Amino acid sequence: MNIPIKEEDGFRYIESGTDGETLMLLHGLFGALSNFEGIIRRFSKTHNVVVPMLPIYEMPILQVSVTGLVDFVSRFVAYKGYEKVHVLGNSLGGHIALLYVLAHPERIGSVTLTGSSGLFESAFGTAFPKRGDYDYIKQKTADTFYDPNTASKELVDEVFGIVNDRNKAIRVVATAKSAVRHNLGDKLHNIKAPTLLIWGQQDNVTPPFVAEKFHELIENSQLHFLDKCGHAPMMEKPEVFNDLLADFLKQVSAADKIVE
Repeated sequence: MNIPIKEEDGFRYIESGTDGETLMLLHGLFGALSNFEGIIRRFSKTHNVVVPMLPIYEMPILQVSVTGLVDFVSRFVAYKGYEKVHVLGNSLGGHIALLYVLAHPERIGSVTLTGSSGLFESAFGTAFPKRGDYDYIKQKTADTFYDPNTASKELVDEVFGIVNDRNKAIRVVATAKSAVRHNLGDKLHNIKAPTLLIWGQQDNVTPPFVAEKFHELIENSQLHFLDKCGHAPMMEKPEVFNDLLADFLKQVSAADKIVE
C-alpha cells in the first residue's frame, strides 16, 4: 500500500480520498494496517476508505477504556466532517463501532462486524501476557487463525513487541478488561442501521455462537459464516469477504435511493 499516514491535530490515519461514501475501518487490540490491506485495495476504488489509528497505547492510563476510544472516534469523525459513514470493525474495533453507532445513529450508513467483541470474547486468558516468551506469543497469535501460516513473522514480531513493552502491555490488559465490562447484550436492539456480520466458522476468540447472538439481537442484520476461517476473515478469506461486503454496500445504497 502506498497510502501515507497523515498526522493532524492529534489524529493519525490513512484516507484514500476517493470520491464516494466513506468506509471507516476500526482495528482491534493488535490491529495493524496490514489487517485491512485487502479491504483498502478493493474499496479505495469506490469509497473514501479511512482508517483512524486508535490510540490504545498512547492514551493516559486512567483514560484507557473502550469508551475513551469511542470518544476518540467521535472526535475524529467530527474533525473530518463526515456526514455519514459505513463503519466496519474487527474484534475490539467492532465493539468500538457498536458503541459509536449507539451514540451517533444519525451518522451511520451501515455497520459491518467481523469477529467483534461486545458480547463474549476469549483472548489471551489469565496467562497473558507472558513477557519474553516468543514461542508462546507465536502460538497464541497463530491460534487466532484457522491457517496458522496466516500469522506472518512480521505480525508475530509486532505482537511480541507490544506485550514486551510494559506500558503497552498494561494498556492492552486495561482495554480488554474494559471491553468485558461493557457488554452490549441489553443495547443491541437499539441498532437500526443495516448490519452485516461476517464470521469465521472456526473463530476461537469470538466463536460462532457469538455471531448468532449478534444476529438475533440486531434486527436489521444478515449473517455469513466462512468455513476454514478464524478470527480475522478479511485476512484469511479476503476475496469472499470483500465480495460479501461489496454486495452489502450496494444493497444499502440501493435502499437509500429508494427512500430518497
